[in-house]
Formats: sequence, C-alpha cells, structure tokens
Amino acid sequence: MPSFLCIKLIFRVMSSTIFKTEFILICFSSLFFSASYNMLISELPSYLSELGGAEYKGLIISLFTLTAGVSRPFSGRLTDTIGRKPVIFIGAMVCIICGLIYPIMETVLSFFVLRFFHGFSTGFSPTGYAAYVSDISPKERMGEAMGIQSIFFVTGLALGPALGSFIKLNSSYNLLFYSSVTMALLSIIHILGIRETKSISNSFKFKSLYLKPKDIFDIRVFKPAMVTFLVYMQFGVVLTIVPDWSDYLSIGNKGAFFIFFTLSSIIIRLFSGKLSDIHGRLKVLNWGLILLAIAMSIIGFFHTAYGLFIGALIYGAAMGTLTPSLSAWTIDLSSPDAKGRAISTMFIALEVGIGLGALVSGWYFHDEIKNIPMIFIWSAILALFTIAYCAWLRNTLKSI
Repeated sequence: MPSFLCIKLIFRVMSSTIFKTEFILICFSSLFFSASYNMLISELPSYLSELGGAEYKGLIISLFTLTAGVSRPFSGRLTDTIGRKPVIFIGAMVCIICGLIYPIMETVLSFFVLRFFHGFSTGFSPTGYAAYVSDISPKERMGEAMGIQSIFFVTGLALGPALGSFIKLNSSYNLLFYSSVTMALLSIIHILGIRETKSISNSFKFKSLYLKPKDIFDIRVFKPAMVTFLVYMQFGVVLTIVPDWSDYLSIGNKGAFFIFFTLSSIIIRLFSGKLSDIHGRLKVLNWGLILLAIAMSIIGFFHTAYGLFIGALIYGAAMGTLTPSLSAWTIDLSSPDAKGRAISTMFIALEVGIGLGALVSGWYFHDEIKNIPMIFIWSAILALFTIAYCAWLRNTLKSI
C-alpha cells in the first residue's frame, strides 16, 4: 500500500508538468536498468563466501565501480557523438551478457573478472539517461526533472536488493541472475520507440574512443563532482557493510534496509529537485548533508534493527535531497554541446566515491562485526566535513 500511494503521487506530480511519453518511458527504462544490476548486491557477499572469497567482499563493489569510472569518459564522448539511445543500449546489453555468465562462474578469480566487466553497464546507461532528460526538460525546471527521473532510478537501485534477496531466499542464485537479465531486457524495450534527442548524431567509429584530456574530466563541473565524490563514499560503505550488519541484527531479508531507504527517498525527491530550482542548489545540498550526518550517526550508535531502519529512512531522505540537486547543478555548469562529458565527470566522481568507500570499509571491516559501528561514525564525520566544504562554496559562489 505505501508503494502504491508513492507511485500514485509520482504520477500526480508528473501529470502537472510538461513531461510526456518520452520522459515516462526513459524513467521506467532507468528503473529496470538500475534494478537489473543492483538486485545482485544483497546476495553477492554470501555467494562470494561460498566460492571461498569471504575476505575479498570489499572488492565486490570497488571492482564494479572501478570499471564504471574508467568507462565514463568513453560514455560521455559517445553520448555527445553517436547519441543518447545507443549509449543506454550498450549499458543494458552488458547487464544481459553478464547475467547469463554469472551461473557458470566457479572460482573467485572468474567471479571478479566478470564483476570487472559488469561495471561497464553503469559506466554507460546512466550517462545516456541523464543527457536525454536534460535534452527534453526546460532549464528552469531542470532540478524538478532530475528529481522525478531519479525517483525511478533509485527505486530500482534500492528495491533491487530486496527483490534479489527474496528471489534467493525462495529459489536459487541462478534464478536471481536470470531475473537480472530480464530486468535489463525490459529496460531496452522501453527505449525502443523513443526518438534520439542528439540533433546531429554520428555513426560509431573506433576513433570516437580516442580520448583527449578534456574528454576525461570537465573542469567546469569540478565543484559538484567534488561534493558527489564525498557523498557517495558513504553509499559505498552502505552497499558493502549493511548486508553483514543486517545479518548480525537478525534481519532475515538483507535488502530490508533498502526498502526503508526507497520509501523516504521517493517521497523527498518529489519536492527536493523543485526546491533547488527555487532556493538554489547549495542551500538544498546543505539540508541533505545534515540529514546524511544524522543517518550515519544513528546507524553507528544504535546497534538494533530499529536503529538501522530509522537510519535508513533518514539516509533515504538525505540522498533524495542531494542527488537531484547535484545532477541539476552539473547540467547548469555544463556546455550545451558537451553535456555527456559533464555528466560523465559527475559519475566518475560518484564511482570513485563508491569504490573508495567500499574498499576502505571492506578493508577495515575485515569480516569482524565489532568494526562496523566505527565505520558509520567515520562516515558521519565525513558528512560534516562536506557541510563545511559547501559552506565555503556558498560564501564564494553567491549565485548558486
């Protein structure tokens, strides 16, 4: 019932905007795509343990995000040359191929090789989605557009682990992997009928993969990229540590955290993007960072299922406030002819943040439950540092 009410509210908001069929289809495509790769997250730590690689759990996320980060400059360049739809298609196809190969992986090494290649999916499709939405949305409502689209993406991102855990608990790892393939296929189906928004699209040529230094990092969007990096380090911690912390707290479904996260994130995203259009990106970011610090503190200090779920609700509200503003701020600062490059720069920062957060937290955790609370406390301190950084930016950039 709560999910139905959230979806009803989403469409009520969407019906009052100018966003039509193309926007709705791209939103649902992003939902199925994010669900495809993220529905594996909650069960991969256990799967890796069965393969004999329990001590390498931090690499599950960090290897994935490393590849995604490396592929971002290519996806940004291709988005600006061959178009938005082909880049979305490439990412979804990687999910399909990897999902079909997971069941035949029998060693820790082969598992991590596949995780490395699976990361190409998130290096491509999200860049295409963001560029497409920016093309069909008015500038004065960019925060609102990014907020609504991100609702669908994060719904797949957050509900995916819960769905994946449910499938594994009631069936097998193989069905989980094939379900991931189905989700990726659905994401492709939803973009087949939409038009390409890149006005002048070139056919793919291998020289398109040749990158100049300016193609790798767009200096125009350094500030939002830096905030993105700092914010998503905590997300890497959550993806790596929450499944084991849920086990310790006797929570049967290791994706339950993400259900609470999703509900609060969806609700806040209905308003946060529009608020950033009205009050400015940095002011709204500050509100989100305060919520982030509170969420990490609660999880770190209250070692109960209730503490985890309350922390998840506040964490969802934090990310629902931060993400649309960061995306819109990035578009604000980008060149009209290089949106893909700007968006890929933001996503590189995101992937590096997730990967570093996962790697450091996995190393410190070292399969010792007693180490987990301190990881979240340090995450709260990092959020406070980011608040200070944004306060400095507000003093130097009065117009944002």
